[in-house]
Amino acid sequence: MLHRNLIGGDWVSGEASVNINPSNTDQVVGEYARASAEDTKAAIAAARTALPEWSRSPILERHVILRKTADEILARKEDLGRLLAREEGKTLPEAIGEVTRAGQIFDFFAGEVLRLSGEVLPSVRPNIGVEITREPVGVVGIITPWNFPIAIPAWKMAPALAYGNTVVLKPADLVPGSAWALVDILHRAGAPAGVVNLVMGRGSVAGQTLLDSPDVNALTFTGSAGTGRRVAASSIEHNRKFQLEMGGKNPFVVLDDADLSVAVEAVANSSFFSTGQRCTASSRLIVTEGIHERFVAALTEKLKSLVVDDALKAGIHIGPVVDESQLKQDLDYIGIGRSEGARLAFGGERLERETPGFYLAPALFTEATNDMRIAREEIFGPIAAVIRVRDYDEALAVANDTSFGLSSGIATTSLKHAIHFKRNSEAGMVMVNLPTAGVDFHAPFGGRKGSSYGPREQGRYAAEFYTTVKTAYTLA
Repeated sequence: MLHRNLIGGDWVSGEASVNINPSNTDQVVGEYARASAEDTKAAIAAARTALPEWSRSPILERHVILRKTADEILARKEDLGRLLAREEGKTLPEAIGEVTRAGQIFDFFAGEVLRLSGEVLPSVRPNIGVEITREPVGVVGIITPWNFPIAIPAWKMAPALAYGNTVVLKPADLVPGSAWALVDILHRAGAPAGVVNLVMGRGSVAGQTLLDSPDVNALTFTGSAGTGRRVAASSIEHNRKFQLEMGGKNPFVVLDDADLSVAVEAVANSSFFSTGQRCTASSRLIVTEGIHERFVAALTEKLKSLVVDDALKAGIHIGPVVDESQLKQDLDYIGIGRSEGARLAFGGERLERETPGFYLAPALFTEATNDMRIAREEIFGPIAAVIRVRDYDEALAVANDTSFGLSSGIATTSLKHAIHFKRNSEAGMVMVNLPTAGVDFHAPFGGRKGSSYGPREQGRYAAEFYTTVKTAYTLA
C-alpha cells in the first residue's frame, strides 16, 4: 500500500519512498509518496483557500476535532507506538510514551480552544473602549525532524489548529509513517478540506518550496542549525513569522555532594536513552573532583547493564541508531574524540545483533576538555564526555561555555547550589536531580542562544507564535 500525501482534502500519489526499519534493515515499514514542488504549492494554496472559514470557525467545531484526534491517538497508543519504534528505532516503551504525549498534547489544546480569551481595557480617553484579541497568524508551514516523529508534529499542529490556522506539514523524509498516521487521524476526525495538508518527501523539494512561498505566513522548524539559518533567511525575505528549535550541547553538572545513585540514573537517561537522539540529551558531563572517580565507575557499571537490541524486543534499554548516515557520524565523532586526547572509557563500537541494524554501544569519554569538538558540536548519538572541574563555580562556567542553550541539569543535595544554578544556567530549561531530556506537555519548551529562536513551544505559551494580537478601539 502506498501512503499518499493529503492535499486539499484529497490523498495524492507521488514518487514512492521506502521506509526501512533500523532494527532490521531487511524489513520495509511501508511505502510513502514523496511530494513534488507542484504538490507542495498545491497544498499551500489549499491551506490559503481554507483559511478564511477555518479561522472563523466555531470554537466547538475545533474542540471536537482535536478531542476526537486525542481520543484516537490514546486508544491506539500501542499500535502507533509499534509503528514509531519500527521506523525510528526508539524502544517500544519509549515509543508508546511518545505517542501518549502526542495524545495528551491534542487533549490539552482541545481544552485551550474553549479557553480562548482577550482583554478589555479602559482608554485614557473618555467614552472609548479598548479590546485586545488574538487572531490566527494564517497559513503555517511545519517542518519536523526524525527523532520525535509524532510528538513534534503534534506539538506544532495542535496549537496551530486550535488557534484557527491552517497547516502544511512536511515531516522528515526518514520517518514519514508516524506523521502520516497522525494526519490520517485528523482527517477522519473531521478536519475540513485544506485545513490540514501533508507533503512528505525531500527537504530540498517540499521543504524548500515552503521556504520559498510568499503565501506561508508563519514557519515553525525543528532540526539542524544549518537548515534553521536557511529558514530564518527565507522568512526574513518574505516578512513572515518564524520559530526555530535547533538542538543543543547540554551540560549535566555533578557536584561532590550529589546523591550518586540519583546522578547516575539521571545521566544515563539524559545521555543514552532514545539512543542519545534527543536535542535535550546531556552530552557534556561536568563533574567535580571529589566525586569524579566514583561517578565514572558507577556510570560505567550502569552502562554495562544496558541492553542494546531490536527496538521491539522486551527488556532492552537502547534501540538502534536511526540510519547508516547517523551511525557513521557517531563513529566519526568517536574517532575524533580519541584523536583529540579524550579516553574512551566504555563502549563506542558497532554491535551485531540477531537482525541486521544500526546498533552502537553507548560511548563514554573521560579526560575530556570543553574545547574538544566532542564537547562543542552536537553529535546526536549515545555519546557523552566527562569533563573534570574543581568546584561549583568552575562547573557553572564550563556549563555555560557553549553556543547552545537548550537544556541543562545538575545533581546536588545543596539547596544553595540548586537555586543558584537554576538562576544562572544559560539554558531555556533547567533540571535539578532529573534528566535533562523530558518535559511536560503543558509546560513551555525552548532554549536560548544557538538552540532556539522565537516564542516557546507547547502549553499556553504556544499562543505567542500561532496568533497575532489585535487592538481595537470603540467610541461609546
